[in-house]
Amino acid sequence: MAGGYNKFGPNDIFYNRVKTHPQNRFFIYDSRMYYMYRHEQPGVHADNVTNVSSGHISLYEMNIDRDATATGLIKPFVYKNSNMDSFQAVTVDSYFSQYAYGDKIEGTYPMSSSIIRKRFASGLAGTGSSLQNTFNHYKHLSKHYEYSSSIFGGNKGDQESNLILVPSVFYGSSIKKGSVSLKYYMTGTLIGELNDANRNGELIQIGPTGSAGSGSVAGVVLYNEGFLHITGNWDLYGQNGNVKALDYKNDGTPVNTSWLYFGVGANDGIPMSDEPADSLESRASASYEVNFDGVNYVPTITMMAHAPVGQFNHSNNLTYIEYDQSTALTPETGTYQYIENDLVIKNVVSSSYADPTGSFEKTTYISKVGIYDDHKNLIGVASLATPVKKTQDREYTFKLKLDI
Repeated sequence: MAGGYNKFGPNDIFYNRVKTHPQNRFFIYDSRMYYMYRHEQPGVHADNVTNVSSGHISLYEMNIDRDATATGLIKPFVYKNSNMDSFQAVTVDSYFSQYAYGDKIEGTYPMSSSIIRKRFASGLAGTGSSLQNTFNHYKHLSKHYEYSSSIFGGNKGDQESNLILVPSVFYGSSIKKGSVSLKYYMTGTLIGELNDANRNGELIQIGPTGSAGSGSVAGVVLYNEGFLHITGNWDLYGQNGNVKALDYKNDGTPVNTSWLYFGVGANDGIPMSDEPADSLESRASASYEVNFDGVNYVPTITMMAHAPVGQFNHSNNLTYIEYDQSTALTPETGTYQYIENDLVIKNVVSSSYADPTGSFEKTTYISKVGIYDDHKNLIGVASLATPVKKTQDREYTFKLKLDI
């Protein structure tokens, strides 16, 4: 192990940003959800090893397969003090009325996230003007975004609509344009597919060929906000003699199969169907697939650590010196002197013979690169998979890359 240090120069540190496109796939069937086609994995202490429902991701990945009855679940906590530290779920009123100074305020783990479906039978008027402004912000992409239009479907405040909410933890900065695909299946057969192939936010029905609504715009995508707003109300399945109405609401009221009922069961409070799965009148005949990619930016720092010629060829590692020099390690001391004895450095130069060895040359092996701040505090260590042989006439540059 070599010892020594060098300062990073002005051209040795680079700040960059990596653009990634995380893929997301949700499959929904009879109020059960599957993310990236993963089924529940039973654990020793939990029905699902992640301790969250199927179709969800575990934020922070706390309490993985943890026995809640024996040891309890890990919880975040803070103590009430003058700093007013608390959790978002604790209101200001409850913070002062329910907790005394010194009381422990606890949160909960695990936390989870998934997509959510909301059905609006009488439009978006109840969501307030903020959503209206958001729709109108996208008008430069397509006229179908207009909140109030006499040409493209009327006022969104009055239209029946189907809203799919995607938390930003899945996509990052925004949903990638051209990546959204919604597929509607009936008894395993594709009866409708929407995508935004034009990259302007319009969800256009592209198939199957000859199906009702082919080529029509069934909704729009709010890319930055993570909303899929669907208004297509044409019957997708009531043709060619198929049964037209299914019990989507699970309340005994059959309704026509349309995009307004796409994604039923995606955390919308509608329970699993209580009818046989092989009945065409049952909602269990329908399944849905939501596909999209995200746009996520990862800040990175790249550092060039140099090992120049003639440097880093000494080590404080005890294996650097010849074995059994215990007496030499004891310095000579006296009233007026303190003299350290010379130590013999181990010669590791390769030779064709066992004795003598090759001509001595100071040699070290670099196995780790430490990163220090301005105050010489160690803030990071980069480990090499294989130590690098460093002789006095060799120089190296180690490229260190870190996500920040």
